Amino acid sequence: MSTQLIVLNGGSSSGKSGIIRCLQAVLPEPWLTFGADSFVDALPAAMQASDAGIDFGLNGEVSVGPVFRKLEAAWVAGIIAMSRACAKIIIDEVFLGGQASQRRWVDAAGNLEILWVGVRCDPDVAAGREIARGDRTAGMAALQADVVHQGVKYDVEVDTTDTEAIDCAHAIARHVK
Repeated sequence: MSTQLIVLNGGSSSGKSGIIRCLQAVLPEPWLTFGADSFVDALPAAMQASDAGIDFGLNGEVSVGPVFRKLEAAWVAGIIAMSRACAKIIIDEVFLGGQASQRRWVDAAGNLEILWVGVRCDPDVAAGREIARGDRTAGMAALQADVVHQGVKYDVEVDTTDTEAIDCAHAIARHVK
């Protein structure tokens, strides 16, 4: 079976977006990309800073509520449906719940071929990138750097602390069937 879905999991500012752009350039077929940010951006404004939706704390904490989870499940099901319809998709994810977050994808995917990729980055380096970006809540990168990987099983892991996105993309591409 060939890989239909690549899920990159890593904390905020770990380098996932850069790797994904490089993957789209080096993989021989066209791959669509979606991610946690595109899902959050699609939410109604009323779901921002909401107990039912998503809330970003002053120190970088992220909490999500039951309506968020319901919409997230529908979003994942939609991604899986596109993959089953032969679209090759790369997902930029942040598994705030570690293993439980991965389980939601596994349960929705069934027998769909997924390549699981861990994107790691030193928390201090990620925090520096976060400051440079200017579009993230301060502290988010450091808080997420390790917690998103807890209990998650990967097919391949890359570390962007000292490795360029293109080199990470080539390492991942070698695992795509």
